[in-house]
Amino acid sequence: MRAVGWFYGIAMGLALSACSADQVPAGRADAPVPRDVRPAPGTAAQRIEADVRFLADDLLEGREAGTRGYELASLYVAERMRAIGLAPGGDDGTYFQRVPLLRAVREPGGELRIERDGASRALRFRDDFLPALNYNAADARVSAPAVFVGQGVHAPALGHDDFRGIDVTGKIAVLFAGAPEKFDNDRRAFYSSTREKLAELARRGAVGAVFVATDDDEARRPWARGAAHWDHPGMRLRGADGKGVDTFPQLQVVASVSAANAAALLGRDPKPVFKAAKAGTPAPFDLPGTLTLAARTRIENAESRNVVGRLPGSDSKLAGEHVAFTAHLDHVGIGTPVNGDAIYNGALDNALGVGIMLEAARELASGEKAPGRSSVFIALTAEEKGLLGAEWFATHPTVPRGSIVANVNMDMPVLLAPTSDVIPIGVEHSSLQPIVERAAREVGVRLSRDPFPEEVVFVRSDQYAFIRAGIPAVYLDGGIESTQDGVDGTAALKGFLDEHYHEPSDDASQPIQYGDAARLARLNARIGALIGNDAKRPQWNAGDFFGERFGKNAVPAATSTAE
Repeated sequence: MRAVGWFYGIAMGLALSACSADQVPAGRADAPVPRDVRPAPGTAAQRIEADVRFLADDLLEGREAGTRGYELASLYVAERMRAIGLAPGGDDGTYFQRVPLLRAVREPGGELRIERDGASRALRFRDDFLPALNYNAADARVSAPAVFVGQGVHAPALGHDDFRGIDVTGKIAVLFAGAPEKFDNDRRAFYSSTREKLAELARRGAVGAVFVATDDDEARRPWARGAAHWDHPGMRLRGADGKGVDTFPQLQVVASVSAANAAALLGRDPKPVFKAAKAGTPAPFDLPGTLTLAARTRIENAESRNVVGRLPGSDSKLAGEHVAFTAHLDHVGIGTPVNGDAIYNGALDNALGVGIMLEAARELASGEKAPGRSSVFIALTAEEKGLLGAEWFATHPTVPRGSIVANVNMDMPVLLAPTSDVIPIGVEHSSLQPIVERAAREVGVRLSRDPFPEEVVFVRSDQYAFIRAGIPAVYLDGGIESTQDGVDGTAALKGFLDEHYHEPSDDASQPIQYGDAARLARLNARIGALIGNDAKRPQWNAGDFFGERFGKNAVPAATSTAE
C-alpha cells in the first residue's frame, strides 16, 4: 500500500507539469475558466486534476473491471482514502470488497436464420446481428416460432400491455428497446430496462428473444459503431451457487438485429411498426415461419473489487447509520482502435467522478466535526458491465444493510464548458430534494433539469442499484448553463455524448473545468453533511413510483445486520 503513495506523487507531477509559472489560480468557482488555464497547485481543483490524470493515464489501460489496470486504479484509490483519513471499510479490515463475477466473451459461430414461406435466410454475424453474451451455456441453440411483442412492456397500471392477445410460451419474442413516449420519465426509465424486459419474457415462458434496432436507435448509435466491439467481454454477478445472477436461463438465446434487417425479421415494412411502438400503440402479431438462434460464448469465473472507505459519525445516536457516496472506478478498457488509439481512458467517465468523490471525502474528513451519521465512500467496479459493483454493495454491504439511509452518486460529470449549475437526477423522488436545494443555495450553484430525459439515465447509473434496494438516492451531473460568452453548455454535453462517450478520445486532454469540479465536490460534501446531521432519515415521497415499487426492499434499521 505504501508504494501507491508514489502513484499519487506521479499523478500530481503529471498535473503540475502542465502549469506554467505565470499562471494564476482560478477566481470564483463559478467564474469562467479559459481553456488554456489550469488551476493552481494545492487547490481542490488541482487535487481532482491529479486524480484524473493518473486514473485516465494509459498505464491503467482503461480500467476495465477484472484487469491489471483496474487493480492499479483500486490500489491508488485505497491509498488516497488512507491519506485522506478514511478508515478501511471493506472486507476483513481492508479497503477492498470482493465482488464475484462471471466473465463472458462472445465467440464467432453464432447464427440467426429465418425460415419462412419455404425459403431460408441467414443473417450475417456482426454485420446484421449479434447474439447476446450467454452466461448459462457455452453453446446454445433454439428453433421456435416467433412473435412480435412491441417493446415488451406490461404496465397494467398505465393501461398498456404489449402482450395482449398473444401467448409467448415456447416462442422467440421479437421486440424493440425502450418504452412508449406517452409514459412519464420515471415509468419510461423503468420499463426501458433490458433486465425488466427479459424478466417479463422469462416469466411468460419465452425461450428466446431478439431485440430489433429501430431507425431512431440507428440514428442515436449506429449499429456498426457498437458491432465493432463484438468481442469485448461482459460480466454478471456470480452467486454462491456459482451461477450468474439475473441471467434468465429460460431464454436460451438472446440476440440483437440491426435496423437495416428489421424488414427481413418482421416480414413487413418496419416503419409503421416503429412509429406505432414509439407512440405506444403497437399491435402484437405472430411472425410466419420459425427462427433459429445460436450462440457460442466462453464463460469463466472472474473477480474484481470495490474500494471502500469509512468516516465515522460524530453523533452517538446517528453514527450507526450511513450516507453512501459512490462513483464508479471502472471503464471499458482496451478496444477497437480509433485513429490508432485502442485505450479507452475514461477521463470524464468516470475518473473525474472518482476525483470529485475523493475531494468531497477530504472536505468532510478535514472539517472540525464529522457529520452525525457515518459516511461510506465507495469506488465501484463493473458499472460498465451493468452496475454490478453497486448491486453487490447494495445487497451485500460491508456495513449493516439497514443502516444505509441515502446514496449520493457521481457519474460522468461532463464539465467541458464553465457553468453555473448542476443537474440533480432523480432528486424529486424523495425528501432528498429540499436537502439538495439547500446545499445548492449554500454552495452558490443553480439546479437545472435534465436536458435529455429521454436517455433515462436515472436507471443507467449506480444509484439505481441502491434504489432497487429501497434506498433514496440522487445522481449529480455537470451543468449546462455556460458562464462563457459564445459557449453553449448543452451543445458541449451533446458533443461529448456524440463524439467521445465510450471512445478513446475521452481522455485527460479534454478541456475539463476543474474549478467546476471542485464546486461539485463541495456540493457533494454539503449534501452529505446535511443528510448526516438531519434527525430524520430520508424518505420516499408519498405515491412515488420508485418508492412504491422498491421501498419495500429496504431493510428496517432496527433489524439490520451486517452481511
